[in-house]
Amino acid sequence: MFKIFIVEDDKRLVSLLKEHLHKFGYAARDVDDFESVRSEFESYDPHLVLLDINLPKYDGFYWCRQIRSLSTCPVLFISARDSKMDQVMALENGADDYLTKPFDYEIAVAKINSQLRRAYGSYAATQQQRIVTVAGLTLELDRLYLTLKEHKVELSHTEAKILDELMARPEQIVSRDRLLDKIWDDQAFVDDNTLNVYVTRVRKKLMSLGIREAIQTVRGQGYRLIPNWEDEE
Repeated sequence: MFKIFIVEDDKRLVSLLKEHLHKFGYAARDVDDFESVRSEFESYDPHLVLLDINLPKYDGFYWCRQIRSLSTCPVLFISARDSKMDQVMALENGADDYLTKPFDYEIAVAKINSQLRRAYGSYAATQQQRIVTVAGLTLELDRLYLTLKEHKVELSHTEAKILDELMARPEQIVSRDRLLDKIWDDQAFVDDNTLNVYVTRVRKKLMSLGIREAIQTVRGQGYRLIPNWEDEE
């Protein structure tokens, strides 16, 4: 049974979320102490987190970073703050998706299903058997690691999917539509800037391995990976 951890201070909303999640066969627990979100997350060890931005003591961005230091499980923000900047900040702090209040509970459950399916379901089972290597750069989809020589960096599920597409076709243009289709079930719910944010995060992960300017933006088309790190000693 999948476990959902709810970090939300609106008790009525928490109750409704639990009701819908239980209806679909999920276990759900909400946070007891908003100063101990990290320790409660570790104790519960959930498969997915629903996280508000406006919380007592520390905001959701802070707790998302804390969770990301422990786990790559999907994190879905649920917030009344609907500005593009809030959504970008959520993604840059490690979120996988963003849902604006008030929301339709069927859409919320569909997004949860989608994230769980991609992280743990049949899609993940198929992808996790693959290891992709380009010019010594190795992507381990089962462990969510990117490795170059003795250096290793951990990836989120979404970052790994983007790199999987780019590394499968080095020096070829991968369209934005293909990447969006790879990552999300329904592009209608995705702001066009979201992909830009994720690609920026992937570039930062590559930079941590000493790889710079390997992902090129092809204006109006998409992105391509240029294996230039062979020359960077």
